[in-house]
Amino acid sequence: MFRPTFNFRLAFRLLGMLLIIMALAMVFPVGVSLYFGDGSQFGLIASALVILMVGLFLRNFLGVGATYELHEKESFWFTAVIWLVIPMMGALPYLFTSTVSNFTDAAFESFSGFTTTGSSVLSGLESKPQGLLVWRSVSQWVGGLGLILFVVAILHRLNEGSARLYEAEFSGTLQRRLHPRMARNVVLMWAVYSALSLALFLLLFFAGNSFVDSLCTALSTVSTGGFMTHDAGLAGFSNFSMGCITFFMFLSGINLAVLFCFFTGRWRQVRNDEEFKRYLLVLVASVLLCIIAFSIAEKHMGWSTVSFSLFHIASTISTCGFYTSSPSVWPMMVSVVTFLLIFLGASAGSTGGGLKIKRIMILARYVRNYFVRMIHPRAVLSVKVNGKVVEDLYVIRIFSYIFLYLLFVAVGALVLTICGSDIPNALCMAAANISNLGPSPVINNLGASLDYIQLQPFAKWTMMVLMLAGRLEVFAIVSIFLPAYWRVTR
Repeated sequence: MFRPTFNFRLAFRLLGMLLIIMALAMVFPVGVSLYFGDGSQFGLIASALVILMVGLFLRNFLGVGATYELHEKESFWFTAVIWLVIPMMGALPYLFTSTVSNFTDAAFESFSGFTTTGSSVLSGLESKPQGLLVWRSVSQWVGGLGLILFVVAILHRLNEGSARLYEAEFSGTLQRRLHPRMARNVVLMWAVYSALSLALFLLLFFAGNSFVDSLCTALSTVSTGGFMTHDAGLAGFSNFSMGCITFFMFLSGINLAVLFCFFTGRWRQVRNDEEFKRYLLVLVASVLLCIIAFSIAEKHMGWSTVSFSLFHIASTISTCGFYTSSPSVWPMMVSVVTFLLIFLGASAGSTGGGLKIKRIMILARYVRNYFVRMIHPRAVLSVKVNGKVVEDLYVIRIFSYIFLYLLFVAVGALVLTICGSDIPNALCMAAANISNLGPSPVINNLGASLDYIQLQPFAKWTMMVLMLAGRLEVFAIVSIFLPAYWRVTR
């Protein structure tokens, strides 16, 4: 029997609050537009007013009288709805500024921004309004840490509901908390995130880059989003700027809890974190393989080879997706290594996408134990991470997650093939977008083309589904479509 047991009033109220925050976040892009006189201020203001009115209506009418009690199933439903509605509303600035001509392209750009994918249907970025470019990067920065975490940070009345929303946002990974109180934990996460963004912005700005280039690149780097302000990517940045961006891409692929320990002087916890050590190992090994492959192919090794290898691997493993001028010779070894890194992704608890290193690490240990038990049936073994036992139920969850992840890639690639893409192109686009990587030279060198503007509308909506599935780590999307999810739960 089906019964409406969900607290819809609270969902409308929380959604309305987020839309109000979203409208206020557009004040800064409007200010940038007014300062540069690019003409986009009217479209941005109109978008902000529409979003604000919808937010006020949801909060003060449909959400009036809401009780601040949130159950587990409601948290998944609310998370999915938030991640559908916010990007849809975020598409308005692209339409109202006449940057794109149809809602599908506007939605694609907005979903790509909020999910920190970085795929784009825009070209001629140098001629686009400065205010709109800032809005693109702001949408990535807001979506990088998570839309739901805004609610958790500002709304203390949710109590246990905050923990449920937090778990729904990070439904696929075990998260280490920075503080026992959930609201305080999220505030500290935002503090680390904001500090990284501000530091990179100041470094880029004082290195001689323009205000807009520095701001947009900083926001896109720390969120691992990948939106850029030039069609040539980062090709025009100085060596110092590229070094800073590479270093901050590396930092952005690390668990925020580990970064917090690093900044607060808890070195022991940083050194003992097993996922961080694996992250370092994978990154260093991948960079070395790329350096060797490029050196053999080009018959020499210079600083440009080393710097490009560092930049490219950091961009790929963090799923940032930045690109610059590619080397004239691209060895197959480099393509294979970086394509594998697209699936592997960054650390759990970071803003990066992919399967996450912690999941693969846990899965590898479980498989190892399985084979040991085959040889020694009486052996009592358990999977441990950082000295703590991982429950079998969580391991099963990882198996389920990887199966669903690969299923989304396969189905997405199949749909793209039906829509006219060739098989290498379809597979590469599906993998890049569910991993929230977006554009990358490795994709083009595997025989694909990431000219998303040429895709059919249905193919673009398929890509948006993949972006959303990757950002929400599949479970929150899949669960609400299961009939059992809507049965009586309380």
